[in-house]
Amino acid sequence: MKYVSAYLLLQLGGNASPSAADVSKVLSAAGADVDEDEVAKLCDQLKDKSIEEVMDAGKQKFSSVPVGGGGGGGGGGGSGAAAGGGSSAPAAAAEPEPAAEEEEEEDLGFGLFD
Repeated sequence: MKYVSAYLLLQLGGNASPSAADVSKVLSAAGADVDEDEVAKLCDQLKDKSIEEVMDAGKQKFSSVPVGGGGGGGGGGGSGAAAGGGSSAPAAAAEPEPAAEEEEEEDLGFGLFD
């Protein structure tokens, strides 16, 4: 992924056809480890291709991937001890939670929809 990101960064910077050396230079400047074989492979695969066409082809491949759905899971059941599940240990007395203090809104000089 870092190789593709560096390639795209170079293209956004105006280099229409980044070389393997260009990609390696960007990655080295960022302090990343560079596998020269991977960089060369990427540049060979993208050689003479429009990045827009490559991205569109990728979108077409993703459109056929199932993404799940199927409804949500049911709510979880309560624990047996909390529901009186027959535990012989005495229930610990719950400490009352301190009341949350409401924060006052500060007037910042502008409204949300101004």
